[in-house]
Amino acid sequence: EEPQQEKPVEDGVKLMRHKLELRRYSRHTIKSYCSHFRQFCHYFHGRDLKEVTKKEIEDYILTLVRERKYSVSSQNQCINAIKFFYEQVLLMPRTRYELERPKVPRKLPKVIAKEKVLKIIRQANNLKHRCILMLLYSSGLRLSELISLEIQDIDWNRNMIHVQEGKGRKSRYTILARNIRKPLREYLALYDPRRWLFEGQKGGRYSTRSVQSLFHTARLKARVYERYTVHSLRHSFATHLLEDGVNLRYIQELLGHESSKTTEIYTHVAKHDLGKIESPLDDLDID
Repeated sequence: EEPQQEKPVEDGVKLMRHKLELRRYSRHTIKSYCSHFRQFCHYFHGRDLKEVTKKEIEDYILTLVRERKYSVSSQNQCINAIKFFYEQVLLMPRTRYELERPKVPRKLPKVIAKEKVLKIIRQANNLKHRCILMLLYSSGLRLSELISLEIQDIDWNRNMIHVQEGKGRKSRYTILARNIRKPLREYLALYDPRRWLFEGQKGGRYSTRSVQSLFHTARLKARVYERYTVHSLRHSFATHLLEDGVNLRYIQELLGHESSKTTEIYTHVAKHDLGKIESPLDDLDID
């Protein structure tokens, strides 16, 4: 039997989940918001949440940062969850809880060189794993987008992939590489998935953890020891297109970035422009 003290917490979480589902938030976001909100409720157990002050909430968040070593992204997710409850569930004024946001460090994306991408793909131990890695790199897909692809999303005639549930639930098209057509058809014939392009052994979507694991295994077998992640393949797709002279606006469309500012970060890691710059030392007659 559920402890009595847990009931108000779970009732609040249930209200939160209901509103999030009505707003058609992604499964990942719903899970994250509800987890953060449940923790928030436990912290202020026995209190009327309408009476909790902005100062108390910020002190709570500071505790998470200091004691639980929350990352910037986790801190932001926590703030989003709390604000969603007060503003969207309780319908309280937005100005009531203008919580301080952490300063996000500007990190350059980690890009894998083309020859290393090839090594990693070649080390994938079966056709399914190889197709997964090839698709992630060749189409610039997010991991969540890859596992949400359905068989019908592959447009063989136009060499395009329809991404139906991108970030922010926005749909877009990205490219289907010529070099993946043959192995992908062979994979479909061999594995015969029912709905999702990549399915688990018992059906249903392939798990994110499985993709992360197979990438990690292939990377180590390829003796690529830099700490790249699955998302590095998406960064590499964008950067390599830029280096090959593809217009930044097209790359923005393929990646599904709402703002061009997000895509412009790849100009800081692409080599083609930097390679043309001459050092001022070369103007000096040292000899």
